[in-house]
Amino acid sequence: MMMMAMMLMAGSIAFAADSDALKAIMKSKNYADAVQLVKNSLGQLADDSEKARAYNHLVDLAMDKVAAETGTMAENTLAATTGGQVKPYDTLGMANAICNAIDMAIECNKYDQLPNAKGKVAPRFAKKNADRIWAVRQHLVTIGQDASQHNNTAGTLRYWGAFTDSSVDPLFADQDHKAEAEYAGQVAYWAGRFAFEAKEFARADRYLAAAMQDPTQKEDALRYKLFAMRSDLKTHEDSLACINQLKVLYEQEPANDIVLDALNSMYEGQKDKAAQLALLDNHLAKYPNSFTALAGKGFIAMTDNDAVTAVEWFRKAAAAKPDNAPIFTYLGICLSSQAANTDNEAMRKDFLGQAIEAFDKAKELDPDKELVKWGYNRYQAYYSLYGEDDPRTKAAEADSK
Repeated sequence: MMMMAMMLMAGSIAFAADSDALKAIMKSKNYADAVQLVKNSLGQLADDSEKARAYNHLVDLAMDKVAAETGTMAENTLAATTGGQVKPYDTLGMANAICNAIDMAIECNKYDQLPNAKGKVAPRFAKKNADRIWAVRQHLVTIGQDASQHNNTAGTLRYWGAFTDSSVDPLFADQDHKAEAEYAGQVAYWAGRFAFEAKEFARADRYLAAAMQDPTQKEDALRYKLFAMRSDLKTHEDSLACINQLKVLYEQEPANDIVLDALNSMYEGQKDKAAQLALLDNHLAKYPNSFTALAGKGFIAMTDNDAVTAVEWFRKAAAAKPDNAPIFTYLGICLSSQAANTDNEAMRKDFLGQAIEAFDKAKELDPDKELVKWGYNRYQAYYSLYGEDDPRTKAAEADSK
């Protein structure tokens, strides 16, 4: 009798009845209603297993909508070849349902991966949800593109954001990512930009981080991430927090000139010259040909009105990056300054000749002055060396306009 009682008790534990809250959720056949039920009764669900089942039910309802629309699309494809009737289908409804399925599947997986009553992790829904969502999420790329072309920025962010979320979430780690490798990074980059513009900064950071995993998007994504970090600094504390974030990035990528430039600029903006010099000197000790660090040293010297030192650093920077028109312009400005500050006529002419060479190089690299306005300073150098009426000066004057 005791043995039978124990078996009955064990059976009652193994087959415990669903909570009333879960029963209500599972009865709902409307996605919006079911979502509201889950939100209102999540704390009333018996355990993590019930929470996983509740969210999986939301995935089921979302995927029912997706299946209905993709089914119509398949019928239309067949009709186009057989002359049958083409039926309308709900494109945005399908896209939103895919997004809902992704969101709810990720939430379901959080509970599905927790230990059960026996202390074991035995997910029930992960593979099924990952497989069926991965099969349809591709629609989000093209529908997001269409939304973007129609200036539907909220829709674009939703579709491309959900696509990126599913690209990086552990739930989908075992899916085949190779087929989308050519464009997934670009989708993540633009999702990050749209998220930032929508002031959803956590999402922007997440999507840009995903874009940075793509070698073809890394530089653009990093530049935008750094822009986003520095775009809304209102207080000194904000700036210090940004500097600390940049320090972390710099430690992660010490050879990256983009991060170095951002951190150097922050120190410059805070007028922390000691930190700025320490940063640049330490960087040059490791990377002596760093264009950003060499140019940074030149700018500091230029700001200190030390044209001699500035010329030295700008020459090194120009050698490190000989296709940079702005650096040749600053080199020419500093050489012109040296010419103006010497009483030795031969040296004055020599400095001006070197300045003209630098300005001419800037003109060669940037003839339309899109990167730097070299025209007036170049004209002044020609004027100082050759005089007002020299044909070369006249030509330089024409170029300055």
